[in-house]
Amino acid sequence: METVERRLAGGGWSAAQIGWHVAAVDASFARLVSGQQPGAEPLPDGVPKKAWAKIVETIPDKLEAGKRVQPPPSVRRDKALAALGESAGKLDAALVSLEAERAARYAVTHPLVGTVTLGQIGDWAVAHTIRHNAQAKRVLGF
Repeated sequence: METVERRLAGGGWSAAQIGWHVAAVDASFARLVSGQQPGAEPLPDGVPKKAWAKIVETIPDKLEAGKRVQPPPSVRRDKALAALGESAGKLDAALVSLEAERAARYAVTHPLVGTVTLGQIGDWAVAHTIRHNAQAKRVLGF
């Protein structure tokens, strides 16, 4: 078993599982942004978009991943890397094709993160990746 596939003795995900999770979240973001996955709703009239910096301040340090984005008990490095590449391509394509009006007027609400416009999903994806990159480095002993 490769180091990236090993889970720590005290629990938690392996680096490969972390990669799988990031890929699953990015794929979900891509489906939301593209409209393939329902969930985005118009912001009510008169409700301003909250600045991303204000949203980030309210995100808890530790979150429990939703069941559909929790990795399976064992994830191979090659599967995680393939999933990351595929989901990144889909998210990039969805963000590039996102029309300005839809980006600003449609949003999703997460119970812990709050309301995020579709245009802010890219920021959320970057913050999510940074958080899990640090986690993977800790797991690998960097």
